[in-house]
Amino acid sequence: MTPAFGRALVTGGAGFVGSHLCERLLAAGTEVVAADNFATADAGNVEHLLGLPGFRLATRDVTEPLDEPDHFDVVFHLASAASPRDYFRLPLETLRAGSYGTEHALDIAERDGARFVLASTSEVYGDPREHPQREDYWGHVNPIGPRSVYDEAKRYAEALTSAMRRERGVNTAIARIFNTYGPRMRADDGRMIPTFVCQALGGEPLTVAGTGQQTRSICYVDDTVRGLLALAASDLPGPVNLGNPHELTVLRIAKEVLSVTGSSSAIEYIDAAVDDPTRRCPDISLARRELGWEPEIEMAEGLPRTVDWYARNIPLEPLR
Repeated sequence: MTPAFGRALVTGGAGFVGSHLCERLLAAGTEVVAADNFATADAGNVEHLLGLPGFRLATRDVTEPLDEPDHFDVVFHLASAASPRDYFRLPLETLRAGSYGTEHALDIAERDGARFVLASTSEVYGDPREHPQREDYWGHVNPIGPRSVYDEAKRYAEALTSAMRRERGVNTAIARIFNTYGPRMRADDGRMIPTFVCQALGGEPLTVAGTGQQTRSICYVDDTVRGLLALAASDLPGPVNLGNPHELTVLRIAKEVLSVTGSSSAIEYIDAAVDDPTRRCPDISLARRELGWEPEIEMAEGLPRTVDWYARNIPLEPLR
């Protein structure tokens, strides 16, 4: 059951995860203000929500103070570039979203006495030396590599959120989100599943980085959103991992995409990305114990839903 709040602010509310979160909040009777600067989001993600009672889309850049007169009961801070292609393109903007953006969202939560939920990431673990990753693992991160603009932005956001909880008494929580997939991911954002799906549907080779033996744990977006809402409704400060503990190789995921799409596309191996994690899998014991949460939608159900959405909504053009 989705918890109901009076009014929610969702930064990054027109993004992939943010739009699904707004949808679920509205369905539970919560008034929602979705704030986004559309640097990486698509207004079409929330087009079906425009005009609904209780929903407002506000063009805002979180790196500037959020001049929102409404009173909020919960603030979800999701605003950030999230794919390597985007944060490589927007490195300084990504760092500012994690620093200034987090501070401004926290300011709103402190002003209103609201629950604050930071959407952090499994990338804070870097290329982990511990497997699976637990929340008490500090990570193995290159602080000056090309991925650091995202990794360190989120690590700083966690530090700031924790400091505001300790020093100012802000009611905060930190969610570490692992690989999430589903409808509304941009076809060209460079992440694994939208790239594979669009390549398969378009008859292009599926480009697998490195050997393809690196692992990921993919969680369907509905489960991720359900975890964020459970965390918001709790008094757990986190950090708490939200992800699917079923570990898969990238090559296996590519082959599953070929199977679901019925594509005859070949698999083409390309150079691995710099600092690309070799293994990624969450330990979700804390979420199970404290939130009663675990993923419910496995790949056999979530991947066909995702493929169907792309087939209906995305022009089949080669991805560049």
